[in-house]
Amino acid sequence: MARDAEAGGEASRTPTLPTVRVRASTDPLLIVCRCFSFITAVAALLCVAVNALSAVRSFKNGSDIFGGIFRCYAIALALFVAVAETEWTFVIKFWSVNSGILGFVAVMTRAYSDATEERKDLLLLHEISSYLLLACGLTYVISGVLCIGFLKRARQHKKTTREQAARDLEEVLRRKDELEALLIVDGT
Repeated sequence: MARDAEAGGEASRTPTLPTVRVRASTDPLLIVCRCFSFITAVAALLCVAVNALSAVRSFKNGSDIFGGIFRCYAIALALFVAVAETEWTFVIKFWSVNSGILGFVAVMTRAYSDATEERKDLLLLHEISSYLLLACGLTYVISGVLCIGFLKRARQHKKTTREQAARDLEEVLRRKDELEALLIVDGT
């Protein structure tokens, strides 16, 4: 009888499992890719600013209308680069030659530098923005050769799958607790 009482006592108690917490791990490759995207976007925005200043000067003086129009194209491409670095899916569909566009914008920024000796600050901005964007384009070429993009997408997919599994597990555990509570209420 004592044994039946013990068995009944154990059956009426529901074992409580500790809640499962999934540790959010950060992938170093994804962090490096995010930092690189941020640097590239900043370099592109710097090119936008430099080319905008030069375009305004070209149109204001009226001496180099063709150069001003060329700088407007550089501004549009640099803005496209900055938006593409946000990894917005609509833009990514059309973003297959990113290193080429980065290099082209960098060369456009450097080749049409209209800064003179009196505007050394503008000349310095031209050089910094163009070489920084050119370095980003070169990095894209190297990472393309090394298939870094494939690794990045695979790790992003793995991270998304892991996060979804954690959310599903939390939902299942929450539902389990609700059902156990209903069983306890119905059992009494």
